[in-house]
Amino acid sequence: MSAHPEKWLLKLYVSGRGWLTQRAQTNLERLCREHVQDRYRIDVIDLQENPSLAREHGIVAVPTVVREMPEPIRKMCGDFSDSERAHFSLQFSRWR
Repeated sequence: MSAHPEKWLLKLYVSGRGWLTQRAQTNLERLCREHVQDRYRIDVIDLQENPSLAREHGIVAVPTVVREMPEPIRKMCGDFSDSERAHFSLQFSRWR
C-alpha cells in the first residue's frame, strides 16, 4: 500500500473543445497515470459553457489545472507538455 493513498482531485479549466484543450487533457491524464496511478479524478470545466466558474479559483488563462486535493491547492497553466515543469508545479513526487 502506498504511503500516500489520497485521491487527487484536479479541475482542468478550458475554453471549448479544440486542439489545445485535447492536448492539455491528454498530457494531464498521462502525467497522472505515471505519477498517481488510479488515484485521481479530473473534472474538465469549459469556461465557454460556464464562465462564472472561473472566479472560484481566479482563473485568468486557459488551460489551467487546479489541484484541489491533496492540499495545499496548486495551480498550473499551459498544455502540460513540459513534464518537468508540471511535475514541479503539481508536486507529483511528494505524493508517490
